[in-house]
Amino acid sequence: MTWQQFAADAPQFAVEIRRQFTASRHHVLATLRRDGSPRVSAVELHWSDDQLELWSMPGSRKALDLRADGRFAVHARPGATSAADPDVKLSGVATEVTDPGERRRWIERAAPASTESHLFRVDLTEVVTTAVDGDHLLIKLWRPARGVVAFRRY
Repeated sequence: MTWQQFAADAPQFAVEIRRQFTASRHHVLATLRRDGSPRVSAVELHWSDDQLELWSMPGSRKALDLRADGRFAVHARPGATSAADPDVKLSGVATEVTDPGERRRWIERAAPASTESHLFRVDLTEVVTTAVDGDHLLIKLWRPARGVVAFRRY
């Protein structure tokens, strides 16, 4: 699902997730290398017209990973949250935007550091928060067609 579809499906949850991701520019992206092993990289997320985007410098390893296999996970500002803030992660599939007209509009709108930078649109497959709630963890999990499910771990 696109961000816009996710936000329509779980509006309050989407507001919470976006707030956590926009509270800082710095997050951790996990991608898959060609041999299937994981790679973690710093990443910034961007929203445009309710579409979630990943941008990357030209030829970066994370961009090459996503081109080969678009599956990814992003952890919002790990280590920067307080006890009152949930730990937030999302995962899905990133698809590179290669259409010249779309790229031109993106360059005009976003002014990336290089016109050769990579633009990926994101489809979500899972969003999860984990928060301390008294003497247990409160976990909220969203997946397409299942909505948000909350459960506790003691």
